[in-house]
Amino acid sequence: MRRLFTLTAVALSVAMTASCSLFGSDATDGKVVLVTHDSFEYDQAVFDKFKADTGITVEVRKSGDAGALTNQLVLTKASPLGDVAFGVDNTFASRALDEGVFAEYRSPEADKGPQRYAVDDTGRLTAVDFGDVCVNADPAALAAANVPAPTSLEDLADPKYKDLLVVEDPATSSPGLAFLLATVSQYGQKDFQSYWARLKANGVKVVSGWEEAYTQEFSGSSGKGKRPLVVSYASSPSAELDDKGKPRTAALLDTCFKQVEYAGVLTGAKNTEGARKVLDLLLSADFQSKVPDKMYVYPTREGVELPAAWAATPPAVNASTLPAADIAANRERWIEQWRAAVRG
Repeated sequence: MRRLFTLTAVALSVAMTASCSLFGSDATDGKVVLVTHDSFEYDQAVFDKFKADTGITVEVRKSGDAGALTNQLVLTKASPLGDVAFGVDNTFASRALDEGVFAEYRSPEADKGPQRYAVDDTGRLTAVDFGDVCVNADPAALAAANVPAPTSLEDLADPKYKDLLVVEDPATSSPGLAFLLATVSQYGQKDFQSYWARLKANGVKVVSGWEEAYTQEFSGSSGKGKRPLVVSYASSPSAELDDKGKPRTAALLDTCFKQVEYAGVLTGAKNTEGARKVLDLLLSADFQSKVPDKMYVYPTREGVELPAAWAATPPAVNASTLPAADIAANRERWIEQWRAAVRG
């Protein structure tokens, strides 16, 4: 129990000086709060080595899917949830930047590959990983239902795939938004709504985030759900290997949208210097080498060796993209139009 003492003016001054030493910059150098999404995974040994080298403990706080993370960062920007954030992707980056969520910082590691995916020239966000958001299929479940594997977005609206697809809500999920953008890219701003209306009529199921879609609803994952088609990543099959080392699932590479995930120092961080060091860590060879095995996406740092199993799950050659300016200008309207087609 903390005791209270009556202090003289001199004693109070001394106590305040000691308090600043204990709880000010010297103390905050010892901990950095990393805010991220629920799918963030890491090798604890890398963080332990970082602590041994710098004296900094990284406290990881997860805050929903990447879309929910971005929303939380915006809502709490006046009193940030932590010091550094990871997981805002190219579909939500413009919102975070427009809201002033991130502070400028150019990591010395950022010119070793991440610069290829720069959102702008301010240095407020630095690319940590990238991947292709694609529909994934469970071929065994489809074969058992005597249904051929689809090969395109258009196939998904065919009645033979009724009640077989699960997707994430684009308002709360970054892969869900990426998939929405894939449909905008393919069908255009005038026709993507009618495509989604056809998916709705064909029994598409919408859930809030990737964890629920992939691990609970998808038949090809550990959750053994009932739906053999799910929006996930081109690299996801590398996590679903049989006893011969071959993927049990498959990514439909003509349904993909390119996704890049970023990290940045939060504006108003309590430990700015520590946050910068953690951002450097996320771009380091030690951390980047673990990204494929831990999060099943590609590291942005050049020269990082990929796991052998990834040879069987290549990235999409022609993944859809949209200009960042178009996403920024239209994202909220497209989500509302999607909601009208699917929820209305």
